[in-house]
Amino acid sequence: MLELYTDRLRLRTVVASDWDNFLYTHSSEELNKYVRKPQPESEIRQKFERIIKPNQLAEDDTLLLLIEDVHQHLFVGFISLHNISEALGQLEVGYMLHTRAHGQGYASEALNALVDWVCLAHKPHKLIAHCAYDNVASTKVLDKCGFIQEGLLRENWKVGDTWLDERLYGLLVSERV
Repeated sequence: MLELYTDRLRLRTVVASDWDNFLYTHSSEELNKYVRKPQPESEIRQKFERIIKPNQLAEDDTLLLLIEDVHQHLFVGFISLHNISEALGQLEVGYMLHTRAHGQGYASEALNALVDWVCLAHKPHKLIAHCAYDNVASTKVLDKCGFIQEGLLRENWKVGDTWLDERLYGLLVSERV
């Protein structure tokens, strides 16, 4: 089991008992505003079953970690790492926090911890993040963690019937170290 710690957070591998938190984050309309229309519970369950299987972060694998506040014993959210291309050394990061955890610096703290760990453990060339253009809170997190907006992808993501523009962010590991 992977565990990463900061002063107030623990990031750990998702386990079967995390189902309720996973279901909540994947079915909340508010949390998924920029991500997806909430799916039926059966589809969310299938996704969860894939996530809790052990993987080595090989190409096309996704590592999902649960974020919790260790002092308050509080579920904060999830953070992910997706291996886009081993050949190019590219990994994609993503995160989704419970509404009660918004605006408290949790996302930046968790992302910095994940980036530090992945730079040491996997030595990628580049980390990538996609963010809906209107998701100002997420753009602030990425900026704070050293990611640079590298482009704007027009009508690149669809949520329900609505096309969203996406900001493309990148972080060269050589700039982080």
